[in-house]
This record gives sequence, C-alpha cells and structure tokens, in this order.
Amino acid sequence: MPTYHDWTHLEKQARILLDQLSLGEKLSLLDGDTPFWGGLADIALHDSSHRRPWPAGVLARLGIGGLHFVDGPRGVVLEGGATTFPAPIGRGASWDVDLEERIGVAMAKEARSFGANLFGGICVNLLRHPGWGRAQETYGEDPVHVGAMGAAATRGVQRHAIACVKHFALNSIDSARFRVDVSASERVLQELYLPQFRDCVEAGALAVMSAYNSVNGAWCGQHPHLLTEILKQRWGFRGFVLTDFIFGLRDGEAALQAGQDLEMPFRMIFEAALPAAVAAGRVPLAGIDAAVLRLLLAQATVPRGSYPVTLRSCRDHQALAREAATSSIVLLRNVGPVLPLSGIGSLAVIGPLADIANLGDRGSSDTRPTPGSVVTPLAGLRAAAPELHLRHCDGSDLAKAKALAAGCGAALVVVGLDWRREGEHIHPGDLAPILRHAPPPDGLLRLVGRRRLLPLWSRGAAAVAQVTRLGSARAGGAFASGDRTVLQLPPEQEALILAVAAANPRTVVVLMGGGAILCEAWRERVAGLLMLWYPGQRGGEALADVLLGRVSPSGRMPYAVPTDSSHLPPFDPRARQITYDLWHGYRRLARHGHPAAFPFGFGLSYSSFSHADVVVERQATTGSPDELRLGVTVHNTGTVAAVDVVQVYGEPPGLEVERPSRTLVGFTRLRLEPGQHKRVSLEIPLRRLAWFDEASDAFRLEAGRHRLVVARHAEDEGIGVELELPNQLVGR
Repeated sequence: MPTYHDWTHLEKQARILLDQLSLGEKLSLLDGDTPFWGGLADIALHDSSHRRPWPAGVLARLGIGGLHFVDGPRGVVLEGGATTFPAPIGRGASWDVDLEERIGVAMAKEARSFGANLFGGICVNLLRHPGWGRAQETYGEDPVHVGAMGAAATRGVQRHAIACVKHFALNSIDSARFRVDVSASERVLQELYLPQFRDCVEAGALAVMSAYNSVNGAWCGQHPHLLTEILKQRWGFRGFVLTDFIFGLRDGEAALQAGQDLEMPFRMIFEAALPAAVAAGRVPLAGIDAAVLRLLLAQATVPRGSYPVTLRSCRDHQALAREAATSSIVLLRNVGPVLPLSGIGSLAVIGPLADIANLGDRGSSDTRPTPGSVVTPLAGLRAAAPELHLRHCDGSDLAKAKALAAGCGAALVVVGLDWRREGEHIHPGDLAPILRHAPPPDGLLRLVGRRRLLPLWSRGAAAVAQVTRLGSARAGGAFASGDRTVLQLPPEQEALILAVAAANPRTVVVLMGGGAILCEAWRERVAGLLMLWYPGQRGGEALADVLLGRVSPSGRMPYAVPTDSSHLPPFDPRARQITYDLWHGYRRLARHGHPAAFPFGFGLSYSSFSHADVVVERQATTGSPDELRLGVTVHNTGTVAAVDVVQVYGEPPGLEVERPSRTLVGFTRLRLEPGQHKRVSLEIPLRRLAWFDEASDAFRLEAGRHRLVVARHAEDEGIGVELELPNQLVGR
C-alpha cells in the first residue's frame, strides 16, 4: 500500500490526467472496453473468460493502460499453464495467514504474466449455510478467520497487482443471487457480514466487487449505504468499486450516485444511461470525476516490472501449491490409530474420485492447468510408495470393491463432491429482467427504429438469457450445479463406504468437496476419515505425504459440520427474500445445544499438544483502538514434529444484549518439534469483544467479566482467563 507521501504524489499525477480528459473519455473509463453484444457472443461461443483478461479504461491518446481483469480464487483462470492451488475453503482449513499471503503473491505474479493487473480472486463472503454452491470459493464461516485469510491474500496480491475483494455483500445463495433480497439489521451487518471486507480494505485492497443480490431492498451494485456510507466514508476506502460481471447493474444513474465506479466487463448500462443523465444534470460531473479519479489512482499503484510466462507453474509455485494442499488436509477420525499407514504390503484404492482431476467448480473460478499436470490421489500414492502394492477400482461394482478391500492390508475410499454436485449457478429466467436494461444491437436500432424495437427487445431478453446459459454449457456444463439442499453423499457413495468398511476394518475415507458433507450414516463404521477438499494440482502428493506419515495433518475445520441439516439456518436456493441474523455455524449450534459432528476449528494430529500459562494484558496502541495481548505456552507433548493451531475464543458477559456464548477472536499457527515448547502472543482488538450498538452507531464493549479461552476448537473446554472490562465505545 502506498505511503501517505506516495499517495499524495499519485493523486497529483492522476488529477493532471483527469484534467486532460473530455467528458466522453471520462465516461468511457467507467465501463469495460468490450461491446456488449460482441462480448456476450464471445463468451457463449469461444469461452473468452478463460482466454484473455477483460480490459477497461484503455485510452491510448493519454497513454492510460487501463485495467485488465482476471478471475482466480484457486489460481488464474486463463488457459496457458497457470498454477492451480487448493480452493480457498481448503486454504481456509490451513489457518495459515503467512502461506495465504505467499499464495497471493504467486497468483498476482502469474496474473501479470497474462497481462492482467486486476485480480478478482479474493472472496470473503461468509459461509452462512454449508450447502452454498460456492462454499469452495470462500475461507469459512467466521468473520475473524475469513478476514485474516482474506487480508493475507490481499497483502500478497497488492504487491504486484490490484486486489479485488468480492462480493460486497451478503452474497451466499447462488441459485437466487440475481433476485434475492437479504434483510439484515445494522448490528448483523457490522458484527458478522462486513468485518472481513473491512479487514481486506485495511490490508490495502484497492478494488471491491459489488454483489448481484439486494440488501434491505436495494441492489448491492447501487447501494449507497454499503458503497458510500460504509465502504468509502466509514472505512476510508481509497480504491474503486466494480460490478459483478454483466448483470451487476439495474439503474446506471442510481449506481453512479450510490458509489459504483466501474461496470464490468461490457459497455452496457452506464453507456446507455450516463451521457443523457449528465447532460440533463441528474448526475453531477463531480460524481463522474470522483469515480474516474479512483480508477486512475488504483492503476497508478500497480508496479512496473517484467512478469515472464515462465512464472506460470514454476517450481516455486508448484511447491507452494503442494504445501497448501498438505496444510489444508483435516484428519477427522483416526481409530486405532489406523493412520499413518504402516505394516501393510497392499492398499486398495477405491472410489469414483480416486483417479480423476477433481479441482472444483467449472464456473468463473475454473482453472485450466496444463494437461497431465494434476496429481490424483492414486497417482500421488503410486509415486510416493512404489513398494506398496496398490489395487484400484472406481467402486461402481460393489462386489468387486468388497473383494478388493478384503484382499488388502487396508482400504482407501475416495468419494465426495465435484463440479456436477456443487458450484456456481445461473438460472436463465432471472437474467431476463436485467437484460431488458441492456442496449439492443446498434444495427437493429438503425434498421427497425427505437420505438418499434424496444418492446420487442424487452420480450426477447429471456431468449438471450437462455443463449448465455447455452454458452456456458458449451464450456463443459459450467453454472449448472448450484446450491445443495441434501448434504449427504450420494446414496451409491454411502453404500460403497459401508461395503468396503464391512470388508476391511482398516478402511480410511477421503472426502473431496467444498461444502459440508454429513457423515452420520457411516462415520462410526470407518477407522479413518480425512477431508481433502479440492486440493489443486498437487493434491495427490499432499495426500500421500499425510497418509504415509511424512507430514502430520495440521488442517482445522473452517466451518462446523452438524449431525443433522435441521440444525442449520433456513436455506432456500430459489428464495426471493431471506433474513440473516446472528445465528449460523458454530454460533447457532451452541445457541440451540446441538453438538457438531465436527466442530469449527476441529482437526486431529499425529502428535499432541498442551497449552499453559495463559496471561492477558490490555495495551494502548497509537492511532487505533486499544487491544488485548494474550500470551500462552504451547508444548508438543507427542513424538513427531507437528503444527498446532492455537485458537482464542471470547466469552462475553451477555447481560446487556443476547450474544453468542463464544466467538473466535484470534488464532495463530506454529510448528514444534517433539518435546519443544514455545511462548506465543496474540493481539486481540477490543472491537472483537464488543457488540454493535445501533443507537450509538459504534461498537460497544460490554461492562463486566469477560473470558478469553485458548481452545482446540469451538466446542473444546480449553483453558481461560477472566478480565473485567468497562462499558465503553471502541470504534465505528
């Protein structure tokens, strides 16, 4: 992030450019450079979203290079050999902010090698319900955890490109995202659904993407409270806001005045609305200038330099992908212990996902690694243990699978989700009302005339929406799966697990996927259970390292997995209206007295750890609200080197208002050798212990006795320390 003096200099230079622009040129900078109709056809027919960055604001006359957007939650999505990292939900399971920052650096460098300077890979929407189709694209269910991971990625990306954080805000139902209105109180917004965006802004993000959905009756792309009052005024955001792609605007005039700066990726609603609105005085020129200035300033921060194509999938980035995949694996069950595997000469590797490249959704986050570069679970084991006799089948024949398992020393069943069962979704019927606002083709306007064409065009917009859907189908079925309402595995996969477990008591299940998978029908029948997520192109090697004991598993669950879907908040993938409150995930389970099958923060290790000597003190910090500093001694009491994730939860008095009984307020990750101990310190802003007082429009610290608990997960008793805190405001 530029210093104050750097920013002052950049602003002066940007204003010089601004003064040289004509009104037409200014307006041309406020949307993508691609014509709507040609761009739409290019997506539908040629899969252009995966072939090149999307340009905006290129102005050769003044040497303005413009913005060049590329997506990439799990890596740059363009064809050309970029590295595919584990999906963000898996990286969230690592709880490793240093690793995530390094991944942000790598992704930004690879984006620059494609000519992009605006990277849209940082999704920090909370996982309110684990059936959300795009659960894989975010880091988890808790704002402190998600905010820390998103801020780390932001810091990494901003070293080489503009970090775009998305989708602002409350975007967590995919199949209804174009029509649903989410109601939420200001307290709910400020305590749960906005803090992680604020963390990214404070980490230096210079782009925020608005969401498709509406919040409290206003579309997010034209929401003055979110875009101006909170983002730009309360948080002091210096960057620019851009729409989600194609369908992110409804009213160009309202959007510009609400704080929207850039419509992407086509010349569409802004182009149709703003020239006349400015000429009539309905949109002031000062508003146009403010948006253009933000865009020019952000571009000026992008460092110059050489980013050769050899950066893509280079040795360092491949090693980083493997490290991330290893760190993300969560050991959920280990009876015996069955893991790490030892004393066996043969292993049955069974299941439909054992030997395919399963990288995640095939929507906007889809990556295109070099053919043959993805290491599957079976391939990873073959390379890591050539002495081990591996016997493989896909599990479609239960009798064959049982016989194979019975004849081996242990059995590995690889099952779960893929792009056909969860992912991004577009419902064609939801697009027609938006497309009615798009400009008809110029040729048709000239041929038929505006008065005759527009009514026909309005009725035909639904057909165009269907064309968009068909175009995605040409790209392999993208946008087809969406949200899940059934969280169990498919019946055939559950039957496979039970059959193999009956044939071999040393059965280990490996789950792949993004959202939660309910395991109650079979989890007590298997000896071992691992969560592999969508592990990226080096996932098979990472899995082999953990199964064979070369690395102790260190992942922790980024969301709670319930024992029953009825314990989750209401979730309707086709909702038109829904209310978000304070209660989801581990907060809701605790409130209703439902123990999780696998709590938030839970994960087993091949070692063991103890925590002792918890001490907390309050300290004043210059220029920011007071903080608490908590110290704890962590001891590796086991026999192998391993990583511990120290989690700190706050327990408020809860006397003034109803609050969750326990919430995450801080965490850190450290590696210790056997017998080694280390003193660690965590800084905890007082705002994390406070609640949002709508009457004061600020966070209020509740008077009374607070507890800070160092725990292994959200339901662990842990060890705590108490402190008395006064009633006071601790910032907005």
